[in-house]
Amino acid sequence: MPNLNKLRTAISGGRGGDPAGDAPLSSLTRLRITLTVFFALDGFLFAGWVVRIPAIKQQTGASASDLGLALLGVSAGAVVTMMFTGRMCRRFGSHPVTVVSSVLLALSIALPAQTHSALTLGLVLLVFGAAYGSLNVSMNSAAVDLVAAMRRPVMSSFHAAFSLGGMVGAGLGGLVAGGLSASAHLLALTGVGLLVTALAGPSLLRHTVPTAPGPDLGPDPATAAVRGGAGGKAVPRRLDRRTRRLVVLFGVIALCTAYGEGALADWGALHLAQDLDAGAGLAAAGYSLFALAMTVGRLSGTALLERLGQTRTLVAGGAVAALGMLLGALAPTTWLALLGFAVTGLGLANIFPVAVARAGALAGPSGVAAASTLGYGGMLLGPPAIGFLADWFSLPVALTTVALLAGAAALIAYSARNVSAPEPSSAARAGTPAEGTREAVREVRADVPADATARTAHQEG
Repeated sequence: MPNLNKLRTAISGGRGGDPAGDAPLSSLTRLRITLTVFFALDGFLFAGWVVRIPAIKQQTGASASDLGLALLGVSAGAVVTMMFTGRMCRRFGSHPVTVVSSVLLALSIALPAQTHSALTLGLVLLVFGAAYGSLNVSMNSAAVDLVAAMRRPVMSSFHAAFSLGGMVGAGLGGLVAGGLSASAHLLALTGVGLLVTALAGPSLLRHTVPTAPGPDLGPDPATAAVRGGAGGKAVPRRLDRRTRRLVVLFGVIALCTAYGEGALADWGALHLAQDLDAGAGLAAAGYSLFALAMTVGRLSGTALLERLGQTRTLVAGGAVAALGMLLGALAPTTWLALLGFAVTGLGLANIFPVAVARAGALAGPSGVAAASTLGYGGMLLGPPAIGFLADWFSLPVALTTVALLAGAAALIAYSARNVSAPEPSSAARAGTPAEGTREAVREVRADVPADATARTAHQEG
């Protein structure tokens, strides 16, 4: 990694660099830590809700299909707010929107345990989903800005924090499931969410949106197109048709994998408890194991992307997830099903982060919002589809659709291995702001490892 080391030296003010650069690098590190806390909190709160789904199903007396429709509220609320959140991020900044959304998520997580029918459950889950979707778009927009400024593919590390938070949340939920009511548990999560936001929020609000270093690269490719130059004020821009198609392509990949994440979150514990007679604690541990596997996969995501490149990472991940989910859905014993869940988590780990990061690099917060909206469209389709299929056939058969869509994500990623972004316009060549970012006008060779891309960028400088 000699060139990356040179790049870090230049950024941090080492030999040949600006000594004043130490402060910006330190600021990026602090911002990365703060954003990591919010990703972990998001996963922790969401997992705490997920492991109480069986208890709330019993509390409301809902059938599988009724529960599926009620769970649709989470995804519906998220999808409705996501594009709106992208506009809010452009107007007010992704950092303030992240803090506000985190407060709303913490407050809304206590609501499902206060319901006693599938209808009221679905209505309150709309509110919970709206806060969850808003937080995910704003957090990922902030992370895309930071990734571009650091010039390293570290997006997976943020999603690793989400998975780690999910693992801890599910593990604690499993431990207290037998002795603590769902109402008390979710109310405690509200307190935790508000406390963490109060501690981490001021730090996030103090940091300005970072820009990519280096005069040769110009503004941050993930944010330059939505800010008006040095002042950093957000301004709207129009994307050309080719860029929109690329964003949609990455969004479809996100959709296929988010379907799997949502399916295991909403139905994994129920499958273990209902079909394999697992106890409440072991059933809750299923999602915890899935989240642990995703955490491990995402912690190694940066090294994997630098070594293999995007296409190989996406294709291998989709194939592994498909095989793992077939085992998890059709295994005759609890332990084999748990193994399948773990393999699925490893396979899905880096697909969604890569898809969202690429969309964000192409179109800023609008790209993050579009890819996230399509991704959560997978969660929108997943709960009712699996619920109805479970009523018509069985839950194990319904869960095999996760394997089908994971395989589809691998095929789409492979077919898009040579796609290219639009060529720069004459205005862009002349140094005038044009449609799309500099990242968006470069050729997107997704099969080229990230370290090779970094070397090219360094050589261009």
